[in-house]
Amino acid sequence: MLPLAPAIAIDGPKGVGKTATAQRRAPATWLVDDPTQRALLEADPTFATAPPGTLLIDEWQRLPEVWDTVRRSVDRGAPPGRFLLTGSATPVADVDTHSGAGRILSLRMRPMTLYERGIEQPTVSLGALIAGDDHRVTGATNVTSADYFEAIESSGLPGIFRQPPRLRRGLLDAYLQRVIERDLPDQGFSIRRPETFRRWLAAYAAASSTTTSYSRILDATTAGDGSQPAKTTTIAYRDHLSRLLLLDPMPGWSPTRNPLSRLQQAPKHQLADPGLAARILNLSARTLATPSGGHMAGPLFKSLATITVRVASQPAESRVGHLRTRNGDHDVDLIVEGPDGRVLGIEVKLAASVTDADVRHLQWLRAQLPHDTVDLLVITTGTHAYRRRDGVAVVPLALLGA
Repeated sequence: MLPLAPAIAIDGPKGVGKTATAQRRAPATWLVDDPTQRALLEADPTFATAPPGTLLIDEWQRLPEVWDTVRRSVDRGAPPGRFLLTGSATPVADVDTHSGAGRILSLRMRPMTLYERGIEQPTVSLGALIAGDDHRVTGATNVTSADYFEAIESSGLPGIFRQPPRLRRGLLDAYLQRVIERDLPDQGFSIRRPETFRRWLAAYAAASSTTTSYSRILDATTAGDGSQPAKTTTIAYRDHLSRLLLLDPMPGWSPTRNPLSRLQQAPKHQLADPGLAARILNLSARTLATPSGGHMAGPLFKSLATITVRVASQPAESRVGHLRTRNGDHDVDLIVEGPDGRVLGIEVKLAASVTDADVRHLQWLRAQLPHDTVDLLVITTGTHAYRRRDGVAVVPLALLGA
């Protein structure tokens, strides 16, 4: 993207590695959260003293007028790759900035997928599937369900997932505490009752990979004494966490061609990282494999698979959603739509084998959109990647890459 776009904004929650990634591509960095460097930036709003080459402006949202200055520089003919902007939040609502449409390219950065963590060498390319170029699906892995549960617990945050379990838990707790004590107040929203906020966040995490209504999530926030936060309060939770990019819901999908009728548009709930969801719910890799925590094993495995599909779809210029009919008789976990309108239907199963019943919604999708459905895929916890006789690809999550 750098040779094409004069300005790129890398968006994502704290801790996903935006700054470290951008610094590898930028010889000069201005840190807006550093008071000294911020003062220099305020004194030089046109970047007249900035060195040539790519300039990284980190935490730009702390000085929102930077966005408009970059936009104007692009209008004046800034060269390709001139600006990288990184931030962990959008500016507060009362700050007026131009959208940057047509000038600043926005890219979403998410926690690390399994293939980015080096857990396994992928053998199946999602990009090739959506392009219709991967008819041979092969590969084998020794990654087990227990390994996937460990990957969920460890999170995909680069500074956390390699740490020992006790330190990892402490870092995730500190991450969530910082959201309450620092990040939300920086957005102009102070948490008066932290325990109420934690109950709502736990209820949201428990709804991972579902379309549970916000009213039901609110009902699940009720305390032992019967008290419940006001609906307006929980709406504020949702809005401010969205600005911090800690919520990453999966939108409902509808085709751009040959529209299907009776599709539900409610999003599937997802936190930015399944490791945060597991920590909020006090779930470990061990408890996910037991009856006490097993009810969340499937939803959190779907969260892990969803991150992989979303990240792998970006180089393929594809958008990702989920499909569910209004009466619930058909539900496809993930729909990847390529830049030409063709789609890849994906089901995610916390199972090592696939039955005919597991692919019936995919077969329905192909029957409804025979010309646009380029491929069908089931993501599993099995050991081998292969194609069924009906043409549906079966791929262990560890073997799926970009």
